[in-house]
Amino acid sequence: MKTLVIAEKPDMGRTIAAVIEPKAKNNRTYLEGEQYIITWAIGHLLGLAEPDAYDSKYKRWNIADLPIIPDQFKIVPNPRTKDQLKIIGELAKRASAIVNACDAGREGQYIFALIQQQLKLRQPVKRLWISDLTAESIRRGFDGLKDAAEFENLTYAARARSEADWLIGMNASRAFTTRHNALLSVGRVQTPVLALIYDREMEIEAFQSQTFYEVAAWFRQEGVEYRGVRQGDKLTDAATAEAIANSVKGKTGQIIKYEAKQTKEYPYRLYDLTLLQREANAKFGYGAKKTLDIAQALYEKHKVISYPRTNSNYVTEQNIEGMHKTLNLLKNGTYSELALGAKPELVHKNNKGVCNPSRVEDHHAILPTLKRPGTLSKEEQNIYDLIVRRFLSHFYPPAEYKQHTVLTEVEKHQFKTSVKELLSIGWKVVLGSGDQEQGASGRKKAKKNSNEEEEAEEWTDKAFAVQPDLPIQCTKSEFKEKATQPPKSYTEGTLLKAMESAGKQIENEELRDAMKDSGLGTPATRAATIERLKNVGYITMQGKKMQLTLKGRTAIELIRRAGVDLLTSPEMTGQWERRLHQISKGEAGQDKFMENVKKFTLSIIEKVRVQAPAAADAFGEDARGKGKGKARGSGNKGGNKVTSSSKATRTSTANAASSTGTTVQSGTASSGVREVLASCPSPGCSGHIIEGKKGYGCSRFKEGCTFVVWKEYAGKKITSTMLKSLVEKGSTQVLSFKRKDGSTVKARIILKDVVTGQLSGEKQEA
Repeated sequence: MKTLVIAEKPDMGRTIAAVIEPKAKNNRTYLEGEQYIITWAIGHLLGLAEPDAYDSKYKRWNIADLPIIPDQFKIVPNPRTKDQLKIIGELAKRASAIVNACDAGREGQYIFALIQQQLKLRQPVKRLWISDLTAESIRRGFDGLKDAAEFENLTYAARARSEADWLIGMNASRAFTTRHNALLSVGRVQTPVLALIYDREMEIEAFQSQTFYEVAAWFRQEGVEYRGVRQGDKLTDAATAEAIANSVKGKTGQIIKYEAKQTKEYPYRLYDLTLLQREANAKFGYGAKKTLDIAQALYEKHKVISYPRTNSNYVTEQNIEGMHKTLNLLKNGTYSELALGAKPELVHKNNKGVCNPSRVEDHHAILPTLKRPGTLSKEEQNIYDLIVRRFLSHFYPPAEYKQHTVLTEVEKHQFKTSVKELLSIGWKVVLGSGDQEQGASGRKKAKKNSNEEEEAEEWTDKAFAVQPDLPIQCTKSEFKEKATQPPKSYTEGTLLKAMESAGKQIENEELRDAMKDSGLGTPATRAATIERLKNVGYITMQGKKMQLTLKGRTAIELIRRAGVDLLTSPEMTGQWERRLHQISKGEAGQDKFMENVKKFTLSIIEKVRVQAPAAADAFGEDARGKGKGKARGSGNKGGNKVTSSSKATRTSTANAASSTGTTVQSGTASSGVREVLASCPSPGCSGHIIEGKKGYGCSRFKEGCTFVVWKEYAGKKITSTMLKSLVEKGSTQVLSFKRKDGSTVKARIILKDVVTGQLSGEKQEA
């Protein structure tokens, strides 16, 4: 019998097959060679069942039925990919052994574990654990397949994560939604992240700007000119500032302090996913999800970078040789000049800025691979370029500077000057010209001190020196009105940093230390969390800036007023991620963790149940029944404008699947009426088709699903029965259509596009 290899996605399966079974026969849903049968999942083939799988009463959202805590969690196949699950089951019957070749991470482990559970696979399992999809890595991975038992704890952590999210998401979202008569999505990661944004916005609103005055002066000494900023008490009176500026102009002064010390600046850390997302947001304006999607394509489709969903900025000793090979590869092509100028001897196992095995868990930092890129899109090239340049920087010496600090006194007023003189550009030669902090002589960089005043820090690539024993001449002076600035609104980049470091400001030293290696979410989930906050209408984007909506503000205030502000706390979520990490390493038990989650779930329900309902206008007009503007795929081109609270609940709870992963089916207006007609056929969507006024749309339209079938096509009314046939079979039965000349023609209506719901006609021959 043969060995069955189960990859996570089709592209990965075909890539693996090309290496281990190059002559394999392609059977569309699998490839078969002499030794291996290679097939694949299509992401998550299975998921946790919705509440009504345990009891039909849960089809209606009712706070009296909460909490929902299954004794044993059920899993159900994704209706859109059930055929592929069936194929895996059939292929497994012909296999004596199985290789789990899903992504080498927690979610990949979980995808395989659910398949194994559902199909009751009993064959011995080996684990392929690789960080890139190059032929060399695949061969090496199959030569050193690991025993599946080594990853049992990772599976336990993945299950605990999924089930904990289900318990909190299902129960808290249903409780707050039904209590306050508006769709309120609550989650163990998204809610604390929303609270970060809320708290920042409250800081900005409460900020009171203060006006102050800065006095600057320009000095000359034997051909050397420099600028300084007055030091001392903050000036709040314009007349005083003007008087000081006038008093020093044209006067002679002296240097009372001068320091010059050489400094070195080493290359920035190699990229983990979060750092890559932050820099792509700052440089290109890419959202976190967009960067993740691009990086995943570079890894999976083009195979030019290593596994991107990593939280490490370092490599292990085993990676050093590969890094040197990649450097040699780069000596031909776009990066040849930089690669030829690199010094291979700088990257070695004792260079702790690169090689630090203790800081590498499942995956090393993101690296370019030994595959030359083919045709990349502009966006793919931008991300690839960031990764390659960061990689190359470590083969260059540090940049060297001389830091000059001058304290000049004129008429008893002191002025401070900082000049950073470039001695050697070092690794910064690999940066784009706009990123090299070398500049021409006199380039200034604002540097804020604690008083919000600017220090005059100049960057120069020309020699700078002053003589402390010689006098100086003040050639010019000025005073400027300035104002203290409020904190800045989050961008996706700065929010990612805040998520990563959540808890670092906690006063409790023990708890702060416990959270030092955790944060809100994981590198792989942070982008999805930000997208969810947008999709459920809690935040909007104004350019790069995130803005809190009224709905988002009210949600946090209701949660905190209910006495469950732990739901908004980075401490709690950070502890959860830390505990999940401990479970994955066998250092903590899954059962104890889940017991604590269940207790917390109970406390949420008890507190929300006695909370006073929110006012009808507490969420803004978009919150009850429609998302942001037009509701795509809802069956209503203009969205669902709601004028009564009962109607609001019908529309909002109908779409609550988008925030809790459940389907709302109800028989009364007060509980929400929307019958689920079918599962959404759009690839990758887990929504459900529900009936709107003018069409049949997906419940996940707020998440961006565009599927909608309008109720009329070519003069025919599309009934719910016809809709089900279109979704499940791809066409209706044969129908009679009238032509303009009065004759009739027999045809079927075909579902032409499963993403948009576009229909077409297919004439039937008589």
